[in-house]
Amino acid sequence: MKNIRNFCIIAHIDHGKSTLADRLLEYTKTVESKEMQNQVLDDMDLERERGITIKSHAIQMDYVLNNEHYTLNLIDTPGHVDFSYEVSRSIAACEGCLLVVDATQGVQAQTISNLYMALDNDLEIIPVINKIDMDSAHPDEVEDEIVELLGCDPTDIIRASARTGEGIPEILQAIVDRIPAPVGDPEAPLQALIFDSVFNPFRGIIVYFKIVNGTIHKGDLVKFVNTGKKYDADEVGVLKLNLSPRTEIAAGNVGYIISGIKDSTEVRVGDTITHVANPCDKAIEGFQEVKPMVFAGVYPIEPEDFENLRSSLEKLQLNDAALTFTPESSVALGFGFRCGFLGLLHMEIVQERLSREFNMEVITTVPNVSYKVYDKKGGMTEVHNPAGLPDPTLIEHIEEPYIHASIITLADFMGPIITLCLSKRGMLTKQEYISGNRLELSFDIPLGEIVIDFYDKLKSISKGYASFDYYISSYRESNLIKLDILLNGQPVDALSSLTHVDNAVTLGRRMCEKLKELIPRQQYDIAIQAAIGAKIVARETVKQVRKDVTAKCYGGDVSRKRKLLEKQKAGKKRMKQIGTVQVPQKAFLAVLKLD
Repeated sequence: MKNIRNFCIIAHIDHGKSTLADRLLEYTKTVESKEMQNQVLDDMDLERERGITIKSHAIQMDYVLNNEHYTLNLIDTPGHVDFSYEVSRSIAACEGCLLVVDATQGVQAQTISNLYMALDNDLEIIPVINKIDMDSAHPDEVEDEIVELLGCDPTDIIRASARTGEGIPEILQAIVDRIPAPVGDPEAPLQALIFDSVFNPFRGIIVYFKIVNGTIHKGDLVKFVNTGKKYDADEVGVLKLNLSPRTEIAAGNVGYIISGIKDSTEVRVGDTITHVANPCDKAIEGFQEVKPMVFAGVYPIEPEDFENLRSSLEKLQLNDAALTFTPESSVALGFGFRCGFLGLLHMEIVQERLSREFNMEVITTVPNVSYKVYDKKGGMTEVHNPAGLPDPTLIEHIEEPYIHASIITLADFMGPIITLCLSKRGMLTKQEYISGNRLELSFDIPLGEIVIDFYDKLKSISKGYASFDYYISSYRESNLIKLDILLNGQPVDALSSLTHVDNAVTLGRRMCEKLKELIPRQQYDIAIQAAIGAKIVARETVKQVRKDVTAKCYGGDVSRKRKLLEKQKAGKKRMKQIGTVQVPQKAFLAVLKLD
């Protein structure tokens, strides 16, 4: 055990985590040169296309230093704030981490957020300045920022370039020298923490774990403590580039188990694996439960695909523990699921993966957050969907979630960023200079205001320089009202939203204008209305497609024309009674991009 090191790589988006992981794998000869490619651990097409890491990836490397053989278990983590749950799970399985900072951009918001997560778990931190080969690099300034942030000695900071391979031997030596070996007793009863799982259509569910105490052998009868289910360990092994079977895995190591589990509900991330014959006293304290931030309805385009959608979401949930879903129904869209996501990018990725991996085309409704609704009797209910709101006469008040947002930017963009945050009902709580021209702004902002387009706007007004990180701080009372969209007098529940009273009329008007562009014309007028309770605050009309029924009348009395028009009018009226308005998928998503 003294020669095992478990570590992860944490950093802000695009600071070079995956490239650094590539170089480490190359240097330790874990990956053959013919198999080597950029982002070698990112095995999803989506990750390569977008150049981001979505899933944490574990891999074992063999390294020899001073004629001594070491086993290094590396976990590469995502950088985006929407995937911070993946980072927290990786950190729970490690004793140390590489904190990577880009020499051209310096310390950014997600760097600080991930660092605090690592410090909370008592991880040994090795600071690395990456991209020192770039022309725009300023490593001395970045070194000062890291020293100020960590309080470490400047000699502890390793300068490296993941692109050229400079500094890689020093990083590997630091991993061996500075990161402590895992502690645990190989002879004690088995205790292994599940930190990830994936679904394989041929072999069932593959469970990834880290052994805290004990040893697991191939063929052992094991039990998952929380679910109480028992399985035979058909195959155990370690995670190389592909699965590598072993006869046994001892304490301190990271590995996988295949036991032919077919039902996704039987595996929970954070659960403990133990032996049936000699069980451990108690389960390992797992990491925190995931708290979804953004909720949206996901519906199959064809109603008969409902069960297929359910099984697709269950398989996806195995691979993405941050996704939550419960069944719901909508008058406009039929049966579907109310899904919880960590953010808008997470929602987009889930929708894309459903389409690519499971061939499921879905309709997604307008995303919203969860609210606490207090009634006049003193009871409280959590509402994730505006359609589930009680009658306004019964509501005492509504509380909405507020976030504490940290934005790191150049001083040049301070004015526009403060204006943006204030326009989103934010309050500036702190402003301090980090170094030179860079400062950190802290705001309290309602989560509902930032879920849709805040991040895009922040990036555009700061020319891509501002970095953003947040966490939920509290629920606060707000003057919120429900805005309904009616088509020909019928409310479309999938388009209704909860909004602040000051924004409601403007939002209603903009939604009506947008829907007028997107809803196809019918043979009768379609009235699009925005309503607050019984009061209509905005209206647009999609004009009918008309046939000129009087075209054949050339000359003759006007009463003949009038008779034909009256006949057409009666037909239109009858058609309107039975006609239903088709709302295209584009209309649901257009509400997100109203500007």
